[in-house]
Amino acid sequence: MKTNLDIKVQIAGRPYSLSIASEEERIVRKAAEEVSQTIRDYSKAFEYKDHQDLFAMVALQHAANSIRLEEEKSFRENEMKEKLLAIDDLLSAQFNQK
Repeated sequence: MKTNLDIKVQIAGRPYSLSIASEEERIVRKAAEEVSQTIRDYSKAFEYKDHQDLFAMVALQHAANSIRLEEEKSFRENEMKEKLLAIDDLLSAQFNQK
């Protein structure tokens, strides 16, 4: 049974209360730290009017990374499917010869 956990994380110096599945705590805390670090990095590297600009840049970066990973996953799944079909064809041919 999944249990919910109430946690607080800080992003860009602001606390956020969340209710998450307990098994997700490590991932959520790590994600919050990664977002905060990226905001700190962007704030040093770019001019910005307010934190909303930084949040938008971080959201864009993470969305682009997510899309890239999904495309890589899809490509690898298709590649693996093709290879497995080729192996299946070879095995079928061997069994049919006997």
